[in-house]
Amino acid sequence: MGMKTSTEHSSSASKLHVRETQCPYCSVQCKMTVEEVAGPIAGERRATYKVEGVPNEASQGRLCVKGMNAHQHALSGQRLLQPLIRRDGELVPSSWHEVTELIARRFISLQDQYGADVIGVYGGGSLTNETAYLLGKFARVALGTRYIDYNGRFCMSAAASAGSKVFGMDRGLTFRLSDIPRAQCIVLAGTNVAECQPTLLPYFNQAKENGAYIIVIDPRKTATAAIADLHLQVKPGMDALLANIMLKIIMEAGLVNEHFVDARTQGYESLRNALSEIDLEQSAVQCGVDLSMIRQAAMAYGQAETGMIMTARGVEQQTDGHLAVRHFLNLILATGKIGRPGCGYGAITGQGNGQGGREHGQKADQLPGYRSIENAQDRAYVASIWGVAPETLPGKGVSAYEMMERVHEQEIRALLVMGSNPVVSNPNVRLVEEGLRKLDFLVVADMFLSETAKMADVVLPVTAYLENEGTLTNLEGRVLLREQGRPAPGETRHDWDILCSIAGGLGKAPFFQYECAEDIFNELRLASRGGVADYYGMTYERLRREKGIYWPCASLEDGGEGLLFSDRFAHEDGRATFTSELSVGWQDTSREFPLILTNGRVLPHYLTGVQTHRSPTLEARELENFVELHPATAARNRIMDGEWVEIQSLHGSFTVRARIKENIREDTLFVPMHWGGVQNVNRATRPDLDPYCRMPGFKTAAVTIRSMRVVR
Repeated sequence: MGMKTSTEHSSSASKLHVRETQCPYCSVQCKMTVEEVAGPIAGERRATYKVEGVPNEASQGRLCVKGMNAHQHALSGQRLLQPLIRRDGELVPSSWHEVTELIARRFISLQDQYGADVIGVYGGGSLTNETAYLLGKFARVALGTRYIDYNGRFCMSAAASAGSKVFGMDRGLTFRLSDIPRAQCIVLAGTNVAECQPTLLPYFNQAKENGAYIIVIDPRKTATAAIADLHLQVKPGMDALLANIMLKIIMEAGLVNEHFVDARTQGYESLRNALSEIDLEQSAVQCGVDLSMIRQAAMAYGQAETGMIMTARGVEQQTDGHLAVRHFLNLILATGKIGRPGCGYGAITGQGNGQGGREHGQKADQLPGYRSIENAQDRAYVASIWGVAPETLPGKGVSAYEMMERVHEQEIRALLVMGSNPVVSNPNVRLVEEGLRKLDFLVVADMFLSETAKMADVVLPVTAYLENEGTLTNLEGRVLLREQGRPAPGETRHDWDILCSIAGGLGKAPFFQYECAEDIFNELRLASRGGVADYYGMTYERLRREKGIYWPCASLEDGGEGLLFSDRFAHEDGRATFTSELSVGWQDTSREFPLILTNGRVLPHYLTGVQTHRSPTLEARELENFVELHPATAARNRIMDGEWVEIQSLHGSFTVRARIKENIREDTLFVPMHWGGVQNVNRATRPDLDPYCRMPGFKTAAVTIRSMRVVR
C-alpha cells in the first residue's frame, strides 16, 4: 500500500492532466490524482506518470497496488478505439453510424418476429449510477423487454436480499467506516479484506490497537486471518450452521440482549425453538471446526459491549447464501449490536459500484430508488418520471445466470452486454459459451476485446474511468462524484451516450435527451425520490463541495445517514425480523469427487481480469491462474508444486498450476476467479442457485484433481 508511484507506460494519447479521479476497482473507491510527469522518451513512445492518493473519508488517502496502476489499462495500446463489426467471420473496424443503424435494425426485426422479450440486457456492477439507471430505463422503455440483470447478481444478491428481509433495507454497511476502531469485537466471515479491500485494513489494525478481538471465519489462512485473534477454518458451505452454533452458545450463556429483542425485533421465540434442535457437538463436526473454538468466538462476541459482523462472498456465494447471511444477522439482533457507534452489520461490496449498481434499475426485479417492479405504486411513480404509461413497463425478469439459460434455450435471441464479461464470470460456463454461440445477434460494449467481446457481432468502444464522469456509491453507502480527467480517446463513447444513440435508432429518442451525465443524475434523483435508496437531496454541486454524501438523502438540507437504525428499522413497524428457517448447508462430495472447490480473488487482479490483465505491473505479479491445495492433499494425489493439474467436476474441467500451501483445509481447493479460457474456474462450478436471491453456488463444487504429467 502506498501514496504514490511512477510508472512508464506506452500510449498514443495526448498529455494527461488529471486533477483528481478515483480508482475504478473495489468498493472503497479511493480518491487519487494521476499526472503525466514526463513525456515520451525519444524513440520509445513511453511516458512516466505519478499517482498520489487524495485524502478522503473512506481510504484516508491510501492506495493499493491496483489503484496505483489503474491508469495503465486506461492508457493501454490494447484499448478499443473504434466500433467493430463482424464480416466474414472477422471483427473489422466500422463507423458509429453503421453499427448503431445495424443494432436498431436487428433489434426491431427480432422483436417483430419473436416479441419484445427476445432481447436481453446484461449490465455490470462497475458502471456509474447514471449508466446503471439508464440501462434499466433503456431495457424497459426503449426495448420493452423484461430481460435485464447484471453481474452484481454474483456479488451482492445474498446480502442484499437478506438485509431487505431482516432490516427492511439493503445498504452495504449499516455503520460508518470510521466507526470500525470503536468495535470491541469484529467478526469477518468469508471476507479477505487484506487482499480485496486493502486500503481498509488500517481501520482493523486501529481497532486491534484499541483492544478489539478479531475473529476470521474462512477455509484458508488468508492475509486477513493473519491479523485475527481467532481463526475458524470452516468447511466451505457450512457458514449458516456455524452462525447458529454461535448463537445457541450465546443464548445458553445468557448473553441475549432481552430488552433490545423485546423492543425492536420480532420472531425471536420461533428462532429459539428452532435452535433447540441443534446438537452442538455434532454440528461443530459438520462445520469442521473444534467446538471449543466456536465457543470462544461466541463468548467473545456475546460479551463485548460493541461489535460488528461483516460478510462477503465466502458466505454469500452459496446456494444457501441468503439464509447464511440472515443467520449472522440473527447474532447481531440477539445481542443488540446495531444502531450504535462501534456496532452493526457490513456486507463488504466487491465491485466498484456494487452498491449503487443494485439500487437504480439494472436488476431484474427493480426500479430506481430500490423500488420494486412488481409494486403498482412504484411502477406508477417511475412511469410518471419517464413519461410513459405504467402498463407499458414490462414485468419482472430473471437473474443473470437464468438469462444465460434463456439464451441457451433461444428464448433470448439477442443480447446487449455492457460492462461485463459473462462468458468468464458465470457458473457452468460451458452452457454459457454454447448459448452465446446460438444467439442471432450479440452486442458488447467494452474497453477491450474481452472473451465475450470476441464472440460478438458488434463491439462498441467505451470510455475508461479517466475519461467519463459520473457518480458511484461505495460500500458504506457514500455517493461520490468521479470527474472526467481527460478527453475520450479515438472514437470511444460514454456508455450512456451509446444507449441514447441506440434508443434514437429504435424511435425512442424523446425519452433519452441528455447532454451530459449530470442531466441523467438529475432525473435519477427524481426517480429515486421517496424510495429506500433516496438520492433526491444530492446534486453534483453538493457532491463536489462535500466530497460525498450518504444515502438516504431526502432533501437538499439533508446530510445523509451514516449510521443506520439508531431508533428504528426500515420495516413499516420499525422492527427487525429474526430468521428461524435453518439451513443444512452443502455436503455433496463423493468418492468420485471427494474435494471441495472454492474460489476468490488475489490482490493484483479484479473480476475477470479484463482491465488488470492489461496492466503490465499487475499482470507481472500473477501471470497465470493456480490452485492452492494442502500438502497432504497433494501427496494423496501425487501432485508436485508448480506442475499443471486438471480439476474436474460433473459440469466440466479446467487446467491450472498447483501451489502447495499449508494454509488451506485438506478437503478444499482454492482457485482465483480472474482468468478465462482453459484456466477458468467456472468451467467446473455448478449451475445451482439460491432459491431466495438466485445467487450461484460459486464457493462449493465437488471435484477431483489429477496431475497433467506425461508418464513415459
